[in-house]
This record gives sequence, structure tokens and C-alpha cells, in this order.
Amino acid sequence: MTSTATPHTVRAAASAKARKAALGSFVGTAIEWYDFFIYGTAAALVLGTQFFPGTSELAGTLAAFATLAVGFIARPIGGIVMGHFGDRIGRKSMLVLSLLLMGGATVAIGLLPNYDSIGVFAPILLVTFRFIQGLGVGGEWGGAVLVATENAPAGKKGLYGAAPQIGVPAGVLMANLVYLPLAAFMDDSTFNSWGWRIPFLLSAVLVGVAMWIRLGLEESDEFTASKDDAPAETLPILEVLTKHWKTVLLAGGTFIATNGIAYAYMVYVLKYGEKELGFSKTTMLFLLIASCPFWMAGMAFSAHKSDSIGRRTVYIRSSIALVVAAAAFFPLMDTAIIPAMLFAMIGLGFTLGCCAGPQSALFAELFPAHIRYSGASLGYQIGAILGGGLAPMIATALFAGFGTSLAITVYFVGIAVISLVSILLLPEPSAAQKAS
Repeated sequence: MTSTATPHTVRAAASAKARKAALGSFVGTAIEWYDFFIYGTAAALVLGTQFFPGTSELAGTLAAFATLAVGFIARPIGGIVMGHFGDRIGRKSMLVLSLLLMGGATVAIGLLPNYDSIGVFAPILLVTFRFIQGLGVGGEWGGAVLVATENAPAGKKGLYGAAPQIGVPAGVLMANLVYLPLAAFMDDSTFNSWGWRIPFLLSAVLVGVAMWIRLGLEESDEFTASKDDAPAETLPILEVLTKHWKTVLLAGGTFIATNGIAYAYMVYVLKYGEKELGFSKTTMLFLLIASCPFWMAGMAFSAHKSDSIGRRTVYIRSSIALVVAAAAFFPLMDTAIIPAMLFAMIGLGFTLGCCAGPQSALFAELFPAHIRYSGASLGYQIGAILGGGLAPMIATALFAGFGTSLAITVYFVGIAVISLVSILLLPEPSAAQKAS
């Protein structure tokens, strides 16, 4: 019996599979990062008083931001474990697992009694659930990126790889759109008592939608071929650490500023605007929400350009722009003039997006297919720990120590320079790895 498939139907099927993979990567990543970011927003607004009472306001804020950092410490563990099985078994199963871990931990935080109810067990359980969130999101990025890029049409890996990247600001947007009416229409007492829990409990519905989409994904032909060709005894993470450790470290270095500045911009600035500049929660949330579409636009623009002029070229230009944007951000915010603050938020968001856009395809092309999940995940998570995991705490401590945002600006510019140097030192992926 002969096949009736024509070149046109084969191309159409491949195109449909690519679009489905990109959609699954985007939706799942957006929801996972919604979960991750509602924690960051809650840490800035309420977790200090709920789970660390009896301390000064500064100490409570630092303690809440410390629990935020715990999630980043767990991320490389999730990346290593899920990267191993993602390289050996398949991308899809790990994406489903990461979603279950993240969603389950998020809902559990929403149901968790506070310190006044169960004493010291409250912060202990909060840290535990935050750690589980970190495990989930640690395995998420690598799998989502690979599902999108490995299924992408020829010449469009950068653009399709941006789908999970765009899911990050989409998650921020969803998180803050949920918090905005709560902060606007609830008094502080109600919000601090139980209103902050609503975004966490809504995660159950969102995870159900993402799970339905992800269960319908298929493994890429690229991964299937690499699995058939890889030696049975291969331990992906061992190969990454012994043969590609320099690449992992430099890849992580390129991400320190993108992630670190982004987390300070998304988390610390909410507290800074309210406490130091005298604006309401609602105003600061509105500024962040307004900047998110520009953040996503920067990702799409730079990812598309990376398909035509190269990943490193776009990344280098964007990293130079980030040094400038990082230097200008707090001086503009400190004017306490809404249009200037909005310009600062939009400008930094767009520039961060331009840095993140080509990252998916670049990281995927740095490693052979049979160790790609492990290598890309580890590089990404190293940058996340050194960047976003520490940024809100460092920013809070710097302002408390020096009494001026100039100290934070120096920190921003410093890590932006580190990332620029890292991308300049990172070699171009080999032609074989690009093609694999």
C-alpha cells in the first residue's frame, strides 16, 4: 500500500506541529512563570508580615526576599534532574512534571496558614513549597525552549524559540493583572489577611488548561534521532560538565544581567516605588503592567532579527543597550514623575526583551542534541541564581546601606557589563550543533 502524502501535506503537517509546539511552550511557560512571579509580588507586598512577624519592616522584607531566593537555589537541581531525563526519555514528560510540581506548590502556598496560626511551621513550609516551585521552574525553561526550537521550521528557530521567552513577561502580566484589582479594591487589612491568597489558588485552573495542551505535544524528529544515535551509557550532565563546562559558565554569565535586572525591575521596584517614592501599590502595578507588552515586543523583534543577522550579533547589541538602560533607570524613576517613570519602565522592559529574544535558540545551538536539555538548562539556571535569585535582596540591602538608588544603579551596570563580556567571549555554535 503506497503513501498518499504529498510534499505539500508533509510541509503542512510539519508546520502545524511547529505551531502546536510553540503554543504549548508559550502557554505552559506563561502559567509556570505566573506561579513563580505571584510569589515575587507577594514577597514584596505581604509575605514579610504574614510569615515573619515580630521583625522590623526591613528585616521582614529581606526574609521574604530570601525565601524568593530559595526558589532560585532549587532551580539548577530541577534543571539537572529533569535535564537528564529530558535528554534520555523525552522533553514532553519533563514538561508535564514541571507543571505539576509548580502548580501543586503554588496552590499549597495559597492554602498555607500564616505564622499566627501555626507558628514556626509556617515559614518552614513556605520555604519548602518555594523550593518545590524552584524545582518545577528549573526543569521548565530547557524543555519548553527545546520543544519550540527543535520543531521550528528551517530558518525560524530564533522566532519560534522566542515563544517560551515571551511566556515569561506574559506570566508577569497575568500575575499583576490579578493583583491589580485586589490591591485597588481591597483595604490593606483584607488584602493582608486573605486577599493575597487568591492569585495562588487561581493557579489550579490555569495549570489544568496548560496540562491539557501539553499532553497533546509530540517529541521532535530531531530529538528522536539523537536518542537513537546517543550511546546507551551516556550520562548527559556528566558530559556537559566535563566537555562543555566553559560554555555553560559563559552562557550563565550572559544571563546574569537579563535575569537579575528583570527581577529587581519586577519585584524590588514595587516595594521601592511604594516605600521610597510614596506611590500606591496600584500605581506601581500599573506601571509594570504597562511595560510588559513592550518587553514582549522586544523579545519578538530581537528573536526575528537573530534568524537573519545572527544570535551573537543581536545579543551583543542588546547587551550594550542594557548597560545604558541600566544606568538610566533609577535616575528616571527617582524623578517621581509618572511619565518619566513609565518611560523608564518601558525602556528597560524593551531592552531586557531584546536581550532575551535570541537566547532560546542561542543556548540550544551551543550543545549537541543528546545533551541539549541538560546543557541549556544548567547554563540558564546558573545565570538565574547569580542574577534574579539575589537581585531583590541585594537591591534592598544596598539602598538600606547607602540610602541612595545610585548604589543600585552601580550594581545594575556592573552585572550588565559582566553579561556583555560573557557574550563577547562565548564562541559561535558549531555548524554541526546548529544543524543537529
